[in-house]
Amino acid sequence: MIKTITSRDNKYLRYVRKLGQRKYRDREGKYLIEGENLILEALSGAADIEKIIIRSGTAFEGSQAVLEHADISVSVPGELFDELTDTETSQGILAVVRKPAEPDFVPAGNVIVLDRLQDPGNIGTIIRTAASAGFTSAVSVKGTGDIFSPKTVRAAAGAIFRLPVITAGSDREMMAMMKDAGKCTVVTSVRDGIPHYKADLTGEVAVIIGNEGSGCSEYIMESADLKVNIPMKNDMESLNAAVAAGILMYETIRGQQS
Repeated sequence: MIKTITSRDNKYLRYVRKLGQRKYRDREGKYLIEGENLILEALSGAADIEKIIIRSGTAFEGSQAVLEHADISVSVPGELFDELTDTETSQGILAVVRKPAEPDFVPAGNVIVLDRLQDPGNIGTIIRTAASAGFTSAVSVKGTGDIFSPKTVRAAAGAIFRLPVITAGSDREMMAMMKDAGKCTVVTSVRDGIPHYKADLTGEVAVIIGNEGSGCSEYIMESADLKVNIPMKNDMESLNAAVAAGILMYETIRGQQS
């Protein structure tokens, strides 16, 4: 039977509200996911779910997926549920998930590197695209936005349960990891990069995507094996970081299949 919570002062609900802040997610080692599809992805994957929270009166209370996990499910009134979510049109179901242990770096395959990216939508979309393009891991350089923020998790659309994300303490540490793994490190450079479709991407690569405003760090730019650009028309100067990452990641597939 699903337990019902009706008090705004309930200790667990206060705890869940705090998980909306990164410092509490980092301290507690937990994060929030929201929406039926994402929770089903988590239930069918390796996610360690602590609690499922449902808005009272929604159809999810009778769903088989929730009924099978009634021992970890609670129902709360709509006004209390809305205090737990940051979405304007919530589906009425969210879950508290324990963060996985830091995974080991996978030395084989292509890698996507996030160098101090900040926008949650960009971060999540890049992780989703990397998983779709067959990349084996992602590396988040220190200074990158929170991989487990609600907006990032939503944008990743389940890929966060499939693609291991490793943290690098600095740009130098990340570049050393890539060198030791034999990756060709690829960055974008408007000034001296070659068109991406002319680049030799036939080997295993690490595609590095820099901060939305300042790009990759100076050390990464100087140390990268290959600089590419994405030709622009109509006097446009640049692309959204996630769009540029997607183009380059799928270009690696074309290069490695040719």
